[in-house]
Amino acid sequence: MRPDVVELLRERGIQPSAQRVAVAQYILFTDEHPSADRVWACVRSRFPMISRATVYNTLNLFAEKGLVRDLHLSPESVVFDANTGAHHHFIDEETGRIYDIPWEKAAMRKLPKVEGFEIRDYQVVMRGRKAPARQKRTSGKERNQRA
Repeated sequence: MRPDVVELLRERGIQPSAQRVAVAQYILFTDEHPSADRVWACVRSRFPMISRATVYNTLNLFAEKGLVRDLHLSPESVVFDANTGAHHHFIDEETGRIYDIPWEKAAMRKLPKVEGFEIRDYQVVMRGRKAPARQKRTSGKERNQRA
C-alpha cells in the first residue's frame, strides 16, 4: 500500500498544494531516475495545467527537504531519485536507464583521506551495459519433447 503523499509532504514541512501532490505521486513511486522534463511530461498527462517552472521548483524543494536527491551523473543532466537511502548507481550506456545498486555491492571499506577536502558522502557510479537476461538451458531431450 502506498503511503499518503499529503502526509509525507507535511512531515517534511512542505505545504501540499495540488501541483506538489501531483509531482510527488509520480516521483515518489517510480523506479526511474527521471529528469525534470520527464517528470513534467508524465505529470502533465494527468494534470494538464501544470507548468514546467512549477515542476522544476517543486523538485528543487523536494530535494532541499530531503524527499528526493538530485543527481548530477553527467555534465548536461540532472535527474531525481526518490530513493534517499544509501545506494549506488549503474548507467546502462545502451539505453540510458539508471539502476539502483545496493550499497553493500560496491561499498568501500575505508574512505581515503584526501588532503584539503572533508568527505561527508560518496557514491559509486558504474557505467556499462546491462547483461541480457539468462535463459534457462534445456537439454536436447527437453527441446525434442517440445517440438
